[in-house]
Amino acid sequence: MSKTVLLAAAAAFALTAGGASAAQRPAIGAHGNTPVGVFHVAKGAKMLYNQNSGTNGEGVVSQNFTSGSFSPTYNAAGADDFVVPKKATWTVTEVDVSGLYFNGYGPATSENVTFYANSNNLPGKAVKGGTFTNLKGKDSSGSFTISLGKKGVKLKSGTYWVSVVANCSFEGGCGEWGWDETTAIHGNNAVWQNPDGGFGVGCTTWTEVGTCIGYNGDFAFDLQGKAKK
Repeated sequence: MSKTVLLAAAAAFALTAGGASAAQRPAIGAHGNTPVGVFHVAKGAKMLYNQNSGTNGEGVVSQNFTSGSFSPTYNAAGADDFVVPKKATWTVTEVDVSGLYFNGYGPATSENVTFYANSNNLPGKAVKGGTFTNLKGKDSSGSFTISLGKKGVKLKSGTYWVSVVANCSFEGGCGEWGWDETTAIHGNNAVWQNPDGGFGVGCTTWTEVGTCIGYNGDFAFDLQGKAKK
């Protein structure tokens, strides 16, 4: 990506997280040393995967805009990969993500969680039974504890991607939700897409997040549930 586009992307970041803004259009993310959320393992579950630590101070929008004229043009999604070990089967029943609100204070109406198969080190097809919409997770200032129900999603060994998208009205107080980036890269780089191109940085299909916004990192999340070998 050219330097000009990267600068344009950086300029589209809100300067601070949280407070209400008079912005006329959504920002691609927010600067701010936001703390990573603290999550507890659900009763009867175990921590299956955890990269919910550390932050590079950037929250990247991953949101469906549910009011005004910003949907679908600005709708965007982030995703990150994880690996189920060889000879193991995971039943994921909870997804925890660290995030923040900006250009408003939230809360999101609900969250969508989608698990994707790996395709050439990018999200491929959605996993069977791995699409969850309009979930109402526990919201702690933009960090979500999202239950997938007792059934959850069953994943055999291999590489997968998980995407979390907040349903949030830009107008009317919710503002925007940003998914925290971490300082360390685990496996493949996190990816992001803005299919209708409202942010003007390209990345209308899954693209490494650093290419899209100029700030490389992974997304902060963990997975809980049960494992069998």
